[in-house]
Amino acid sequence: MSKAMPLFAMQPILRRIVRHVATLHPELFERLEDSCRKHFLIDAKGMPFLLLLRPDPDNLMLVAKSRHEEIPYDVLVSGKFKTLLRMIDSKTDSDALFFNRDIMVTGDTEAIVALRNALDDMDATLADDVATAFGPLRGPVRASIDAATKIVGSRT
Repeated sequence: MSKAMPLFAMQPILRRIVRHVATLHPELFERLEDSCRKHFLIDAKGMPFLLLLRPDPDNLMLVAKSRHEEIPYDVLVSGKFKTLLRMIDSKTDSDALFFNRDIMVTGDTEAIVALRNALDDMDATLADDVATAFGPLRGPVRASIDAATKIVGSRT
C-alpha cells in the first residue's frame, strides 16, 4: 500500500488553486457577502484528509487538515468523494444531493446557501477552473479529474 502525500506538500497546490479561482471569479465574494469569513470544512469520505476553506478575499484559505485534528468550523459539508467531485464539476444538482442525503450539511445554513448560490452562478465549472490553475498542465489535470470521476463512479 502506498503512503499518502504529506499534508504540508499539498498546501502550496491548494493555495494555488484557491487563489486562481478567486482571480477568475471575484464576483463570488460579492455573492457571499458576510459568509466569506466563515470556515467551511469539507469531508470527502474516502480521502485521508479534510479540507478547510475560508473564501475571504482579504484572508483566503484552502488547506488540508488531518482527520485526527480538532478543527473549528462554521459549516461542515460531507459526502462521498465521488459525489463531491461530481458536484464541483457541475454534473449533479447540489439541492438533489442534499435532499437525497448524498451530502450532509451541518452548521450555518445561511453560509452554505450563499456559497452554493455563488458557485451555481459561475459560468465555468469549478473543475475547469482548478485545471486552468496549472497553466500548460491544465489538459492532464483536467483528464485526471475526469478519470477520477469515472474511477470513483465505477465503485458504486
